[in-house]
Amino acid sequence: MDLSRLLFVLTISVAVASSLQAQDEGAAVAVRQLWCVAKNNAEDAALQSALDWACGPGGANCGPIQNGGPCYDASDVARMASFAFNDYYVKNHNSGDDACSFSNTAALTDLNPSHGNCKFTSRSGASSSGNFSGAVSDTADLSSSNSISIVGCRWLLDPLSVLIFFFIFVQRLV
Repeated sequence: MDLSRLLFVLTISVAVASSLQAQDEGAAVAVRQLWCVAKNNAEDAALQSALDWACGPGGANCGPIQNGGPCYDASDVARMASFAFNDYYVKNHNSGDDACSFSNTAALTDLNPSHGNCKFTSRSGASSSGNFSGAVSDTADLSSSNSISIVGCRWLLDPLSVLIFFFIFVQRLV
Protein backbone atom coordinates (compact mmCIF):
# COMPACT_ATOMS: atom_id res chain seq x y z
CA MET A 1 0.00 0.00 0.00
CA ASP A 2 1.54 3.34 -0.98
CA LEU A 3 1.75 6.31 1.39
CA SER A 4 -0.94 8.39 -0.37
CA ARG A 5 -3.54 5.60 -0.06
CA LEU A 6 -2.54 5.07 3.56
CA LEU A 7 -3.02 8.77 4.35
CA PHE A 8 -6.35 8.77 2.51
CA VAL A 9 -7.64 5.81 4.55
CA LEU A 10 -6.38 7.43 7.78
CA THR A 11 -8.13 10.72 6.91
CA ILE A 12 -11.40 8.94 6.17
CA SER A 13 -11.13 6.94 9.42
CA VAL A 14 -10.61 10.08 11.50
CA ALA A 15 -13.49 11.85 9.73
CA VAL A 16 -15.84 8.93 10.36
CA ALA A 17 -14.78 8.68 14.01
CA SER A 18 -15.30 12.41 14.54
CA SER A 19 -18.70 12.27 12.87
CA LEU A 20 -19.79 9.34 15.01
CA GLN A 21 -18.64 11.08 18.18
CA ALA A 22 -20.49 14.29 17.21
CA GLN A 23 -23.66 12.29 16.56
CA ASP A 24 -23.22 10.48 19.86
CA GLU A 25 -22.80 13.71 21.83
CA GLY A 26 -26.02 15.06 20.34
CA ALA A 27 -28.01 11.91 21.06
CA ALA A 28 -30.77 12.09 23.61
CA VAL A 29 -30.32 10.23 26.86
CA ALA A 30 -32.88 7.47 27.23
CA VAL A 31 -34.81 7.86 30.46
CA ARG A 32 -36.60 4.87 31.93
CA GLN A 33 -39.14 5.09 34.66
CA LEU A 34 -38.96 2.41 37.32
CA TRP A 35 -41.52 1.16 39.79
CA CYS A 36 -41.18 -1.30 42.66
CA VAL A 37 -44.07 -3.79 42.67
CA ALA A 38 -45.12 -6.99 44.41
CA LYS A 39 -43.96 -10.17 42.72
CA ASN A 40 -46.75 -12.13 41.11
CA ASN A 41 -45.69 -15.33 42.87
CA ALA A 42 -45.41 -13.87 46.40
CA GLU A 43 -47.63 -15.35 49.08
CA ASP A 44 -50.38 -13.06 50.41
CA ALA A 45 -49.20 -13.54 54.01
CA ALA A 46 -45.64 -12.49 53.10
CA LEU A 47 -46.99 -9.50 51.15
CA GLN A 48 -49.18 -8.46 54.08
CA SER A 49 -46.22 -8.65 56.46
CA ALA A 50 -44.05 -6.57 54.10
CA LEU A 51 -46.95 -4.13 53.57
CA ASP A 52 -47.32 -3.70 57.34
CA TRP A 53 -43.61 -2.92 57.63
CA ALA A 54 -43.62 -0.51 54.68
CA CYS A 55 -46.60 1.43 56.09
CA GLY A 56 -45.23 1.35 59.64
CA PRO A 57 -41.49 1.48 60.35
CA GLY A 58 -40.70 1.89 56.64
CA GLY A 59 -42.48 5.25 56.50
CA ALA A 60 -44.25 4.75 53.16
CA ASN A 61 -47.22 7.01 52.39
CA CYS A 62 -50.05 4.52 52.69
CA GLY A 63 -52.92 7.01 52.72
CA PRO A 64 -54.00 6.14 49.15
CA ILE A 65 -54.37 2.44 50.09
CA GLN A 66 -56.53 3.15 53.15
CA ASN A 67 -60.27 2.48 52.97
CA GLY A 68 -61.79 5.07 50.60
CA GLY A 69 -58.43 5.92 49.00
CA PRO A 70 -57.90 5.75 45.21
CA CYS A 71 -55.65 2.68 45.54
CA TYR A 72 -57.66 0.77 48.14
CA ASP A 73 -58.65 -2.76 47.08
CA ALA A 74 -59.21 -5.11 50.02
CA SER A 75 -59.49 -8.06 47.62
CA ASP A 76 -55.99 -7.54 46.15
CA VAL A 77 -53.18 -7.35 48.71
CA ALA A 78 -50.56 -7.44 45.92
CA ARG A 79 -51.93 -4.23 44.39
CA MET A 80 -51.96 -2.43 47.72
CA ALA A 81 -48.52 -3.79 48.65
CA SER A 82 -47.20 -2.62 45.29
CA PHE A 83 -48.31 0.94 46.03
CA ALA A 84 -46.61 0.93 49.45
CA PHE A 85 -43.47 -0.81 48.13
CA ASN A 86 -43.17 1.70 45.32
CA ASP A 87 -43.61 4.72 47.60
CA TYR A 88 -40.91 3.37 49.91
CA TYR A 89 -38.63 2.64 46.95
CA VAL A 90 -39.01 6.11 45.40
CA LYS A 91 -38.08 7.67 48.76
CA ASN A 92 -35.23 5.25 49.56
CA HIS A 93 -33.76 4.03 46.24
CA ASN A 94 -30.37 5.53 47.07
CA SER A 95 -30.01 3.22 50.07
CA GLY A 96 -29.07 0.28 47.84
CA ASP A 97 -30.58 -2.77 46.19
CA ASP A 98 -32.64 -3.64 49.28
CA ALA A 99 -34.94 -0.65 48.71
CA CYS A 100 -37.08 -2.91 46.50
CA SER A 101 -36.75 -6.30 48.12
CA PHE A 102 -39.26 -6.56 50.97
CA SER A 103 -38.05 -10.02 51.96
CA ASN A 104 -37.95 -11.05 48.29
CA THR A 105 -41.60 -10.20 47.66
CA ALA A 106 -40.95 -7.24 45.32
CA ALA A 107 -39.13 -6.45 42.09
CA LEU A 108 -38.45 -3.46 39.83
CA THR A 109 -40.33 -2.98 36.58
CA ASP A 110 -40.52 -0.45 33.79
CA LEU A 111 -44.24 -1.20 33.30
CA ASN A 112 -46.37 1.48 34.92
CA PRO A 113 -48.58 -0.20 37.55
CA SER A 114 -50.95 2.79 37.82
CA HIS A 115 -54.60 1.91 37.33
CA GLY A 116 -57.76 4.02 37.30
CA ASN A 117 -57.33 6.90 39.75
CA CYS A 118 -54.47 5.11 41.51
CA LYS A 119 -51.31 6.81 40.29
CA PHE A 120 -47.88 5.45 41.17
CA THR A 121 -44.91 7.80 41.40
CA SER A 122 -41.95 6.60 39.36
CA ARG A 123 -38.23 6.86 39.80
CA SER A 124 -36.46 7.89 36.62
CA GLY A 125 -33.29 6.09 35.66
CA ALA A 126 -31.20 7.50 32.83
CA SER A 127 -29.20 5.31 30.51
CA SER A 128 -26.92 7.06 28.06
CA SER A 129 -26.83 3.89 26.01
CA GLY A 130 -30.58 3.52 25.84
CA ASN A 131 -30.17 -0.15 26.73
CA PHE A 132 -32.35 -1.58 29.44
CA SER A 133 -33.00 -5.10 30.51
CA GLY A 134 -34.94 -6.97 33.13
CA ALA A 135 -38.46 -5.63 32.68
CA VAL A 136 -41.13 -7.42 34.65
CA SER A 137 -44.18 -8.82 32.92
CA ASP A 138 -47.46 -10.14 34.29
CA THR A 139 -46.35 -13.72 33.79
CA ALA A 140 -42.68 -13.46 34.76
CA ASP A 141 -41.43 -15.73 37.53
CA LEU A 142 -39.48 -13.37 39.73
CA SER A 143 -38.72 -15.70 42.61
CA SER A 144 -34.96 -15.17 42.33
CA SER A 145 -34.86 -11.60 41.01
CA ASN A 146 -35.24 -8.29 42.78
CA SER A 147 -33.65 -5.85 40.37
CA ILE A 148 -33.04 -4.80 36.79
CA SER A 149 -29.83 -3.68 35.21
CA ILE A 150 -29.06 -0.80 32.91
CA VAL A 151 -26.05 -1.57 30.77
CA GLY A 152 -24.48 -0.30 27.59
CA CYS A 153 -21.31 0.01 25.59
CA ARG A 154 -20.25 3.05 23.57
CA TRP A 155 -16.58 2.28 22.96
CA LEU A 156 -17.29 1.58 19.29
CA LEU A 157 -17.97 5.30 18.78
CA ASP A 158 -14.73 6.40 20.39
CA PRO A 159 -12.35 7.95 17.79
CA LEU A 160 -9.37 6.34 19.49
CA SER A 161 -10.96 2.93 19.00
CA VAL A 162 -11.45 3.68 15.31
CA LEU A 163 -7.81 4.70 14.96
CA ILE A 164 -6.59 1.58 16.76
CA PHE A 165 -8.76 -0.53 14.48
CA PHE A 166 -7.33 1.35 11.49
CA PHE A 167 -3.72 0.69 12.51
CA ILE A 168 -4.41 -3.00 13.13
CA PHE A 169 -6.07 -3.19 9.72
CA VAL A 170 -3.11 -1.47 8.01
CA GLN A 171 -0.60 -3.76 9.77
CA ARG A 172 -2.39 -6.77 8.33
CA LEU A 173 -2.24 -5.25 4.81
CA VAL A 174 1.46 -4.45 4.91
